[in-house]
Amino acid sequence: MGEHKNIRLKLARVQKDLSQEQLAEAVGVTRQTIGLIEAGNYNPTIRLCVAICKVLGTTLNDIFWEEEE
Repeated sequence: MGEHKNIRLKLARVQKDLSQEQLAEAVGVTRQTIGLIEAGNYNPTIRLCVAICKVLGTTLNDIFWEEEE
């Protein structure tokens, strides 16, 4: 699980013009946590995923769900 970078999270964050720091603060985690999620080294809880999506104005599908075809 997680072994690939979350490019979509980074793109969505950059589009909103937020630093890792700012996003982390908005969802109540450390900047390191956001960095680890983006690097694919941390599996966020559903609650955290939802919080991140709310801040970024995206859906879970947009950022976290993989198409497993």
